[in-house]
Amino acid sequence: MESTPLTAIEARRVWPSLLAARASYRAAVSPAYDEVLWEVAQRAEDTGSLGKVDIGALMVWKRLSARTAWVAELMGLPDVQIRSITARAMEAVREMAEPRGEAARKGRSIVWELPGCRTGDALASTLLTAAAPHRMAVYDRRAHHALTSLGLTLTDDSGRYSRYMNLLDGLLTHADPLAADWTAREIDIALYWIGTSTPMR
Repeated sequence: MESTPLTAIEARRVWPSLLAARASYRAAVSPAYDEVLWEVAQRAEDTGSLGKVDIGALMVWKRLSARTAWVAELMGLPDVQIRSITARAMEAVREMAEPRGEAARKGRSIVWELPGCRTGDALASTLLTAAAPHRMAVYDRRAHHALTSLGLTLTDDSGRYSRYMNLLDGLLTHADPLAADWTAREIDIALYWIGTSTPMR
């Protein structure tokens, strides 16, 4: 299901909330918190892929449970196989000739091959964000909840991560002047903070 492009009016309506949320996040959370993400992203830049050690670090950073069947399945795969998959995904999400949403769709379909990435988008989006931190963004239920609370629609149908990135791309296209230097990652931080602060039903 394709998403409807975000209008400038819709974007202008939500930007004050995003700006306030990021400011609150920065006031409350240590700047050191994202060091793990940036270290993994730098290693991915240097090696062209993500391995089991990188995924393990990202799981801790994202606070994902290691007590699930997919973790054992992932750890049972040879690192060279994991690196082959993540290298292809990294190439896909860094392809600047592709619109952000399409690059996200291609990268997401590649990491589907990894255990932990076959259902839900939290781990998959974390891997793709580490692969292209200035282009991709992390998706989770808090971000989804925040979008809903801001009046933006993101369905759970197949292709959700691509639609999520299209929404963020629309926000960046119609960015508030105070957010001229924001990346998609900056928006996901603001959404995370809104989603954490707003009660979920």
